[in-house]
Amino acid sequence: MKNIISLRDIVVEFDDEDGARILKEINLDIGDKEFVTLLGPSGCGKTTTLRVIGGFITPNSGKVLFEGKEINDLPPHKRNVNTVFQRYALFPHLNVYDNIAFGLRVQKVPEKEITKRVGEMLELVNLMGYEKRSVQRLSGGQQQRVAIARALVNHPKILLLDEPLGALDLKLRKEMQIELKRIQQSLEITFIYVTHDQEEALTMSDTVVVMKDGYIQQVGSPVDIYNEPINAFVADFIGESNILGGKMIKDKLVEIRGKEFVCVDSGFGENAPVDVVIRPEDIKITTPENAQITGIVESVTFKGVHYEMIVEGFDFKWMIHSTKAANVGELIGLTFDPDDIHIMNKMDEE
Repeated sequence: MKNIISLRDIVVEFDDEDGARILKEINLDIGDKEFVTLLGPSGCGKTTTLRVIGGFITPNSGKVLFEGKEINDLPPHKRNVNTVFQRYALFPHLNVYDNIAFGLRVQKVPEKEITKRVGEMLELVNLMGYEKRSVQRLSGGQQQRVAIARALVNHPKILLLDEPLGALDLKLRKEMQIELKRIQQSLEITFIYVTHDQEEALTMSDTVVVMKDGYIQQVGSPVDIYNEPINAFVADFIGESNILGGKMIKDKLVEIRGKEFVCVDSGFGENAPVDVVIRPEDIKITTPENAQITGIVESVTFKGVHYEMIVEGFDFKWMIHSTKAANVGELIGLTFDPDDIHIMNKMDEE
């Protein structure tokens, strides 16, 4: 897959006397026709990265490459990129058709071509028959579809989406996740999506870019990011995790709280401090006699498809997801397989 966007050593600084950095030498390649999500907590730099790609922010140093050519000095309207923001910025005095057609009319595209392209967009976003309706009479989800159609009608090679589902309720947000992925696959263009919602990232993306404090922590497929997090931050941000300090005795043998466990990881050296991650869904409940660890159940919460339990044991509060519930106050056993134990380099304490 060829790269459509490449960021090379991108630095963005606050415009103040401290000169604090928002982005700290970011390097990232984004492939053509990929759905890429920039994921991280507030203030991590993901929206700034999106705005650098869109041309709304000029980096203090580094290069932005579009299909191999530097575009640092190219203004937003001259880049083959369009953006959908969380606030859709639709024109309230225009109907659906005229909102979508607006950019084409600015470019003086012939009216016959406008009719054809707006019709294609209305069909793509499932709004056929809404052409004459005021955008103020549309639901939030319908307004978002109009914003997407308006951004796509110019045939950009890249669509930037800055938390566009944030204003929608949970049910509609889930529906639109599926819809956005369908649209992206149908058009075969690059979507670069910003969110702090891990479920959105895992549901829609081909590639997830996890960010923290202006740095990229990990880039990979949703499956790789979830199953093989590079550090404790990624493990904790992508899904629930039990994270404990440990010591790698040798390859495939880790010590946790003074007890040795067989694992499948290697290459950390001998007696090296590490972080150990065990996902809640990978822990099995058993009898205390057959357990690797025993503990007392502190709480049980029904989550719909599973129970979430907090178990105090082994000098740690374990989170467990299971389809079977134990009783609060009960002594239970916990067990997990070697490939359920994920080892990673210990993060520096901040």
